[in-house]
Amino acid sequence: MKHVFIYTDGACSGNPGPGGWAALLRYQKREKEISGGEKETTNNRMELTAAIHALASLKESCKIDFFTDSQYVQKGITVWLFSWKKKNWRNSANKPIKNVDLWQKLEHEIERHKIAWHWVRGHSGHIENERVDVLAREAIPRR
Repeated sequence: MKHVFIYTDGACSGNPGPGGWAALLRYQKREKEISGGEKETTNNRMELTAAIHALASLKESCKIDFFTDSQYVQKGITVWLFSWKKKNWRNSANKPIKNVDLWQKLEHEIERHKIAWHWVRGHSGHIENERVDVLAREAIPRR
C-alpha cells in the first residue's frame, strides 16, 4: 500500500462568501497540488471540499497521513461522524448537521483508505499548511 501525505486547507472571503480550497499530495518525492473555488460558500464547506478532492484524486487505496488545520474536519471525521450517523445525521441538539452532503461524500472517500488524521495549528509556520493556505486563498473567485 502506498503511503501518501495529504495537506489541505479551505479559505473564504467573508463567511459566507467566495471561497477556495487546496490540497498538496506527496508520495515519496512526487508532489501534486490541486485547488478550486466557489462563488458563494463557507469556510467549513471549503475545508471539507479540499479533503474530498484530495482523497478522490487517489487512484488506489493508500495509507494516508492527513493534515488539516480544521478541527471541524478532523474532529468531525474522527469523533462526531459515528454519532451523527447513528442519529440519522443529527447533532446532539437533534438538529440536522450542516454540510451533510459533503460529510457523506467524505465518508464515501475515506472507505477505501487507511487514514491517520492530524490537526495542525493554522498560521503557525507549518510549511505545508502555509503552502495550501496560499493556494486556497489564490483559488477564491474574484467578484
